[in-house]
Amino acid sequence: MRCIALVLSFCVQLVWAQGPGLLPPVPIPADNPMSAAKVELGRLLFFDPRLSGDGSTACASCHLPNLGWGERSAVSRGYPGTSHWRNSQTLWNTAFYARLFWDGAAGSLEAQAQSAAEGAVAGNGDLAMMEMRLRHVPEYVRRFREVFGSEWPRIQHAWMAIAAFERSLVSDPRRVPFDRWQAGDKTALGALALAGYELFGGKARCIACHTGALFSDQAFHALGVPRLPQADSQVLHQITARWQNLQRGVSRERYRASDEDLGLEYVTRDARDRGKFRTPSLRELKHSAPYMHNGVFANLAEVVDFFDRGGGNGPNKSPLLTPLGLSAEEKRALVAFLESLSMDDPPHLAPPALPPTQALEPPHGR
Repeated sequence: MRCIALVLSFCVQLVWAQGPGLLPPVPIPADNPMSAAKVELGRLLFFDPRLSGDGSTACASCHLPNLGWGERSAVSRGYPGTSHWRNSQTLWNTAFYARLFWDGAAGSLEAQAQSAAEGAVAGNGDLAMMEMRLRHVPEYVRRFREVFGSEWPRIQHAWMAIAAFERSLVSDPRRVPFDRWQAGDKTALGALALAGYELFGGKARCIACHTGALFSDQAFHALGVPRLPQADSQVLHQITARWQNLQRGVSRERYRASDEDLGLEYVTRDARDRGKFRTPSLRELKHSAPYMHNGVFANLAEVVDFFDRGGGNGPNKSPLLTPLGLSAEEKRALVAFLESLSMDDPPHLAPPALPPTQALEPPHGR
């Protein structure tokens, strides 16, 4: 164990020596190029509840711009009559993720948008019905024709437009204290945050998983995150968690015995991946509480305390997690640095006025 710890410590120092860097240009897929018109169409669709089962639940219902493009509740509210079982992640900088969702189930923003709109406890939408709703909105007919060249709106194009809009949600380095500091403004970080910066790459070993410009290795780790207390008292949460297990292929025996979130195991079907979740980016943390896949921690101080203890207990726990022995002042410094990775004042985006639905005109001659 001593040798493993020494090797891990050396690797952490090597990675940290390279520096985290600024965010690179947003990667754009070749089959979905960006344009101002497509982003604007995606913005409208993102806020439009007609892309759901009963026309009540938009993407923005669970990803609110004034709440860091997430929610303040531990787990997302879900479709009416249900409760989600996971925390609603921020959309800031999701353009840089290779895999989406906490368990990496989606490989692109386009796939994520469709999965969320169709998901039974998210949008609960039927593809054909959602597409037909779009075709009854003259403004959408015009915009889809302009952006995609199609005679009528197609639902797959809707996901492409929403993904293009989401790729525009990127931290502005001019508003991020740490980015300004990296760019040469040595007044951008105070003494406490600078002390936290040293801890981040040293004693606290955060850099072992939170690497690069995104502050995420984009890998999957089991941390032993504690169970959300509400999971034992909220019936809808329990129903959804067990239903999720059944739908994603766990055995009947396990379904009856537990409502545990299996994380990456749902995707790989490998028990060695049980309890593993993707490392989230640390950018915009200040605006995207609560934290962890189940939203169990309300603030950054609780998160730091958790890692200082060496994480929790659970299967496949990462060997990277060991007690840190941080002092109260060191914990304060680490929180100060983490907060410096968020914009001082994020851009405020008001919900747009949505175009109205209108009955189609009958064919000529009738």
